[in-house]
Order: sequence, then C-alpha cells, then structure tokens
Amino acid sequence: MAKTTFGEEIYLRALTGKIIGAQMVSDYAKVAFIAPKNIICSAISAAAEAAYIRETGAQAAHFVVTPGEEAAVAEAVAAFQPEAIVLMFGGETPIEETKALFTSTLKALAEAEIFADLVVHVRIFAVGGLQAALEDEAIREYLLDNEVFVYTADLDKGLFIYNIAIINDDNSIVLDELLAFPVTVEHADLLNRSLRDKTIQWADA
Repeated sequence: MAKTTFGEEIYLRALTGKIIGAQMVSDYAKVAFIAPKNIICSAISAAAEAAYIRETGAQAAHFVVTPGEEAAVAEAVAAFQPEAIVLMFGGETPIEETKALFTSTLKALAEAEIFADLVVHVRIFAVGGLQAALEDEAIREYLLDNEVFVYTADLDKGLFIYNIAIINDDNSIVLDELLAFPVTVEHADLLNRSLRDKTIQWADA
C-alpha cells in the first residue's frame, strides 16, 4: 500500500478536522483546542476550529503547549472558560515525547482545576497516552471528575467513532460508542494509507 505524501497527510487532517469540529463537538458553546507545536497537530486543530466556528457561530481558541509551559497554557485555558477541551496530541513529534507532554498537560489542567469535557485524539489514545496518564493519581482523579471522550477510526468500515471513555477501578479504559460518522471514499483511502502501518510516515512529494 502506497504511503502518503506530506501534502496528503495535511489534507487528511483537513478532512478529519472537519468531522471533529462540525459534528463531534458542535453541541458545545465554547471549545478550547490544545496541541503541541508541530505542523500536523496544528493542521488538524485549525481544520476542526474552522469547521466548528462555521457550523456553530460559537467561539473556539487554540492553545500551543510546549514542555515547561504547561502551567501557563492551563492558566490561559482557564481564563477562556471552555465547555470542552480537545487534546490534539499526535503529529510528527516522537511519540514518547508526545505522551510525556500529554501527561504533563493533563497534570496542569488538573492543578488549575479546569472542569470541562475532555476530547482525546485517536493517536495519543492508540499509543497508550491516556492509559499512561492514569498512573498519576491527581490526573486519575481529575479525569474521573470530568467526562472523557475519545474518537477512533474503524478503517475497515470507513467510520469515525465518537466514544465516551469509562475508567475502571484498575485503570483499564473501556470505550462506549456514542456516535459513528461515515467518511468519504477519498477520506477512507487516505486513512488506510496513513494508518495501516500504525505509525505516521509519509513519502517525499
């Protein structure tokens, strides 16, 4: 199966972001998007934000988080007072670095006592980011005090699935499907070529 080009990876984020913004989070009156500082995470966040604003006419905000700045970002998010926070952690940054930043960002949100629904990106969930974050007791308590949602992809059926995450006493996570969104043939082709190898890779264009 042919790998995607970098341009196709960006376009894939545009297609995916449209579903997230226009359909998955469109019931919220104000949404914050937090993402690491890289092109892929910025692309999907911007697409989701644009789709959300167009669909709802409501207010969104984008917050860029880097190591050491988590507390400052949490403070800015708190001032924004969102009903939901979308955690767009994935992209081209080495995944162990991304998982560490995801955990430290959740820790900062917990310490800032920001109570909002949390929406977790499929890639950070798929590599165990949410599971790893639960090892911190403060984060675990924070997640139990808020609703946590995860969107995943069913590559064989050509669907995006919006799930609520149920955290058990042993820190295992069960996803309970809430909604399913069919994707176009074009979108499904890009998803399959991008994700079948389980890593983010692209060919030089």
